Amino acid sequence: MENSYILAVDQGTSSTKCLIFDKYGKVVAKAAEPLKTHYLEGGHVEQEPEAIYQNVLAAVKKCTDTFVAAGGVLNNIGFCGISNQRETFMVWDKTGKPLYNALVWQCKRSVSICEQLKAEGLEPLIKERTGLIIDPYFSGTKMVWLYRHNDKIKDAIDEGEAYFGTVDTWLLYRLSNGEQYYTDHTNASRTLFFNLEKLEWDADILTAFGLSKLNLPQIKPSSSFYGTSDFDGIFNKPLSITAMIGDSHAAAFGEGCFEPGTAKATLGTGCSILMNIDDTPKQSANGMVTTICWSTGQRVDYAFEGVIVSCGATIEWIKNELGLFADISETAAMADSVNDNNGVYIVPAFSGLGAPYWQMDRKAEIKGLTFDCNKNHIVRAALESIAYQIKDVITAMQTDASINLDELMVHGGITANKFVLQFLADLLDCSVVCGDMPDISAQGAALLAGLEAGIFNDMDQIKSLYENKTAVEKSDTANKTKEYNKGWKRAVER
Repeated sequence: MENSYILAVDQGTSSTKCLIFDKYGKVVAKAAEPLKTHYLEGGHVEQEPEAIYQNVLAAVKKCTDTFVAAGGVLNNIGFCGISNQRETFMVWDKTGKPLYNALVWQCKRSVSICEQLKAEGLEPLIKERTGLIIDPYFSGTKMVWLYRHNDKIKDAIDEGEAYFGTVDTWLLYRLSNGEQYYTDHTNASRTLFFNLEKLEWDADILTAFGLSKLNLPQIKPSSSFYGTSDFDGIFNKPLSITAMIGDSHAAAFGEGCFEPGTAKATLGTGCSILMNIDDTPKQSANGMVTTICWSTGQRVDYAFEGVIVSCGATIEWIKNELGLFADISETAAMADSVNDNNGVYIVPAFSGLGAPYWQMDRKAEIKGLTFDCNKNHIVRAALESIAYQIKDVITAMQTDASINLDELMVHGGITANKFVLQFLADLLDCSVVCGDMPDISAQGAALLAGLEAGIFNDMDQIKSLYENKTAVEKSDTANKTKEYNKGWKRAVER
């Protein structure tokens, strides 16, 4: 049993989750620790770098205490995998002292920077090299903002003494006492600095951004040896850190997106959809971004990603602001209580529309209301909007990749809503597969760590660990659902 347990750290925006997995991929201990985010004026969103690190240590300590209390032996935990909130980054000096707070992926401070970069004609280069679009969502534009608005950071960069890192890199740097300065392919691919084909930092883009003297971490596959750490004395002996990966990509691996055409959707506040497109990057003509899906020492898989801004957030808004129900668990029954949607549609552009439309200036709308509508139609329209948006993204992905989707693997809080899952299966004409693992990002990180550590022999063994999944197939009303989709298309047109 020695060294056969894997510690998985899932550092998210609102909390850090920590899980311990055994050699069969089963969870034996779990803990979480909330993390504070600062929402400031002007759309600025920040977190404190040291608070992120201490938050991770607190979650690890809570989890290991639970493990030991249940009879576990601390020394039997030999390896660690880290998944992290993507795009969030920080900058520190050569002593390891942060030069500014972490800028969170939600931060909108670089809107004007994006407009300037587009005006300078950089978007075609960015899309061709990185697979991304120029948008505040990605790290690079906010890094440019810091360089142009913070003299301390500008001077440090110009003197070659500023060190950039996404959350994975910062955690590794702190956990290794400054000895290890790495990131993985997936996190690198979210920065706007990374060349997808060459799998390295793009010097031309860094020069165009004025950041050629910014220190960047060495890039490794997601499943790799990254160094060791005793987690500030929590462990008696150092653990080997054998995986680092962005959380959405970790979820794709945890769901089993191992072959071209396999896809996952995280149904939460928003929705991130990743489709594996094999070992070669492809450009999207339909509003998707291209990214690394996950990587090992033997292979690098690419993916299309579609980001939907509002899914569960729409349901929360209706609950909190319209008061149409007391608990979200009521919504499936409310939607099923009416025979059809009665022509009611919600375009949930509360913060703009994401993929494949990218209309970030758009406002939300409720369309088609008449006197014979009631609150159940509005609730149904909100739930339907989740499925419509996913359908739009999947259609774009299939067109861009010339691959038909056989099944969509889903996870997240919305998967508890049976109406959404059935409506989605009817729209997509394929199975919607839901597993029983709520912490899929942590699972993906653990599997990748175990693969590098030799706890799992190969991909086939990993596939065999997680076969307990429930598939929702299309129903007899699928044709009617597709007619509703035509109404959605009309509603979403401008």
